[in-house]
Amino acid sequence: MDDIETTRLILRRLGPDAIQAGLSGDLGTLEGHLGASVPVDLLQDPAVLRYAQEQLVADADYLPWSARAIVLKDSMQMVGHVRFHSRPNPDYLRPYASNAVEFGYVVFAAYRRRRYAEETLAGLMQWAREGHGVRRFIVTIAPDNLPSRNLAAKFGFRKIGEHVDAIDGVEDVYLRDATVRPRTAAGSRRSS
Repeated sequence: MDDIETTRLILRRLGPDAIQAGLSGDLGTLEGHLGASVPVDLLQDPAVLRYAQEQLVADADYLPWSARAIVLKDSMQMVGHVRFHSRPNPDYLRPYASNAVEFGYVVFAAYRRRRYAEETLAGLMQWAREGHGVRRFIVTIAPDNLPSRNLAAKFGFRKIGEHVDAIDGVEDVYLRDATVRPRTAAGSRRSS
């Protein structure tokens, strides 16, 4: 299934059939494809499914980078979703960083404040780094989204700009560049 596993979570890819089931409102078929319970939150806001479908129609090689359900291992309950916006090094990211990839995530309201987002991001970035050599990651965050800004800071993302998204409005652009060694207090470089 090409799962990404962390201590408590499975990041399970939503394949084309699962995406179509979700867009059709067929919760039972979607759950069958995922092997997990899916809350109605996903069907109430299927933007991630629409985006994944559009990307896969435009680029079949996008599939490994496409949307994934965030599933609790112990209960097989979907608690959110995560996705890369494209394959690595798309044209639109080059003004910010070359050979980068952008991702976004949602943890459903009933499951927040349990560090699922933190565990998801760590697993996702490890998968991209170890399996695909990606060392630069971008996230865009609304300026008033303090929890996401704090999470980005925890992972070493730094603000490098801002842009206006057609749907979400003004967003700050953050970069985590693992090709650059951070400076220690004494000014020397340390390995990352």
